[in-house]
Amino acid sequence: MKNLVRMKLEAKGTVIGPFVGIDSPDLVEIMGLAGFDFCVIDTEHGPMDPGSIQGLVRAAELSGMTPVVRVPRAEPVDILKVLDVGAHCIHVPQVNTVEAAEAVALAARYHPEGMRGVAVPRALSYGLKPLGTSLEEANREVMVIVHCESAAGLERLDGIAAVEGIDMIFVGPYDLSQSLGVPGEIFHPSMVEAVARALDAINRAGKPAGIFVTTPEEAARRIDEGFRYIGYSVDGLIFGKACAEVVNTLKNRRRGT
Repeated sequence: MKNLVRMKLEAKGTVIGPFVGIDSPDLVEIMGLAGFDFCVIDTEHGPMDPGSIQGLVRAAELSGMTPVVRVPRAEPVDILKVLDVGAHCIHVPQVNTVEAAEAVALAARYHPEGMRGVAVPRALSYGLKPLGTSLEEANREVMVIVHCESAAGLERLDGIAAVEGIDMIFVGPYDLSQSLGVPGEIFHPSMVEAVARALDAINRAGKPAGIFVTTPEEAARRIDEGFRYIGYSVDGLIFGKACAEVVNTLKNRRRGT
């Protein structure tokens, strides 16, 4: 396994990828062929099970895109299952304490860096490579990304970001706006201040910062602010907007003839 997102971020590059909520390997493959750096297979909000997650991960890999999986909660068994089927990175929602971050880091890596359960799944080449080599590679390549998406998490972010084994902090602006009492108002003054505070804390920890956006203009703004991992919209929304644009263009043309 070679984690291309890790490589690009370590080279100070910026990476962009959509969230995937539709359980379709074909759609994931198209996204990879289109040139996205990664996709976030969303098992918190999507209908996927471990078998279908594996198919989506494989489609991402075959199309040159890094497979990232958002687990539904910060539970070791959920983290283990998605890593075993081949996720290169994990997103973990609602990590609001240092203790929770430490537990996530331990669950995502093998001894001596963690306590991830050892077997010979797809992620370890089904046991066809020397086990020691596979474990070392997994510890080196896997990226652990935790979400800052609540007022409680924001207050403790300096400590969370400093946890060894946490590779990135991802700001979830919509959940964070809800937690701050301004749901959906992601550029409300309180949100502008909160996102800036989060970015400062992440920078102090010397780790890359990620954030969710829904438009190219918003992506450009966040990149200018210093975010280097851009979660760009959701597959259904991207596809739906593309369809609506075609339909509206053709209907307007038809009315004009």
